Amino acid sequence: MPIIKHKDQRVAILIDVQNLYHSAKNLYNARVNFNEVLKAALAGRKLVRAIGYVIKTETGEESAFFEALTKMGIETKIKDLQIFPGGIKKGDWDVGITVDAIRLGDFFIDVLILATGDGDFVPLVEYLRNRGRQVEVIAFGRSTSAKLKEATDDFIDMSADSKKFTIPIKKSKKTVKK
Repeated sequence: MPIIKHKDQRVAILIDVQNLYHSAKNLYNARVNFNEVLKAALAGRKLVRAIGYVIKTETGEESAFFEALTKMGIETKIKDLQIFPGGIKKGDWDVGITVDAIRLGDFFIDVLILATGDGDFVPLVEYLRNRGRQVEVIAFGRSTSAKLKEATDDFIDMSADSKKFTIPIKKSKKTVKK
């Protein structure tokens, strides 16, 4: 059954930045073009909120990136990277994304778009669909959970046009010693 997208639909886009970042880097040795992600996901509809969930490292080197997201119209929610004894690092937003999706889905939107390939969101997708919300996913198909693709109303595969959705990583010029 084809999905209906019309200009009066109120849309929220929740972006799992780490998931898309690692997919683009591992699949294409590239960065994500978040402007194109927003444009493709929105598809001419009314944007209520776009939220990017990001992780801040100890060095803070990503602050310019966070600022660039904000300039694109993406609200950033920042969480510190957790470092456990033994050096294990953890930083994910699954619970935060889920809570925001449910909160927005209850009152403010017709469509929720998840920008992630993480299969952990299948129960969220099912919950929102059962409450009458249209749920779409945009991610790199090559690294997206098959169950997530199946559960959603629509899946936009960024791998189908990876050049549109990625920005090549420039190789740094190493100085040659004489």
